[in-house]
Amino acid sequence: HLQLVESGGGLVQPGGSLRLSCAISGFTLDYYGIGWFRQAPGKEREAVSCISSSGGSTNYAESVKGRFTISRDNAKNTVYLQMNSLRPEDTAVYYCYLQGNWGQGTRVTVSS
Repeated sequence: HLQLVESGGGLVQPGGSLRLSCAISGFTLDYYGIGWFRQAPGKEREAVSCISSSGGSTNYAESVKGRFTISRDNAKNTVYLQMNSLRPEDTAVYYCYLQGNWGQGTRVTVSS
């Protein structure tokens, strides 16, 4: 069955970088778009970024444009989210989403 496993979260200082990974198993990623969402404490889950099946089309929330980059490696069945210039307001649990399925999330904390 389809499983999504996020990793790469952690504690980072403002201005720092992290690279999140979402490994997909039980499913062939090649023909599907996939997205990253996040949920900050006390807030609703929000869309961060998504990428088309080929990787040729990407979209970003306004709050992360120019700082985050989504990419995918279909051969590895993995999607990435490179996060640069991190801010305290990026603190959240980050989830990947595919075909109605969510991973367990990875926590990102941006704090000095």
